[in-house]
Amino acid sequence: MKKIIIAMLLILPMAVSAQKFGHVNTQELFSQMPEVNQVKLKMDTIQNQYEMQLASMNEEFQKKMQDYQSQESTMADAVKQIRQQELQEMNQRIQLFYQTAEQDIQRKQQELLAPVHEKMTKAIKAVGDREGYTYIFDSAAMVHIGADAVDVTPSIKKELGIK
Repeated sequence: MKKIIIAMLLILPMAVSAQKFGHVNTQELFSQMPEVNQVKLKMDTIQNQYEMQLASMNEEFQKKMQDYQSQESTMADAVKQIRQQELQEMNQRIQLFYQTAEQDIQRKQQELLAPVHEKMTKAIKAVGDREGYTYIFDSAAMVHIGADAVDVTPSIKKELGIK
């Protein structure tokens, strides 16, 4: 029994020292992927479409508000109430459109970036498997990175075709 324990104590440090750890800066890697620029261009187009629609709606609202204000003193009370209600409903539609647009933009961005994240994750895994890393950590989440830690960011950039 003592021989087994002694053997385990001798083997354990060798097993631990055989592990290979690396780190990668995923934020830097992600920002340099060409697909991210394509996503940005698509998102800019989508956001511009929403902004143009919102500007048009706001312009129409402002015009109706000015018309109402210029004619308010000569309007009958019943007409005033109807026009005020119309303005209030129009303002609510604008607010709802804005909220819906924000949600749609966020959902679309997540949808477009998901394959980019997946590609990056696959590249990290491929480099880890090929180069025999036990763990590859994200350097952004690390509190301390020792001098002997290996930065695998260049290897992963090569895997992704980033220069």
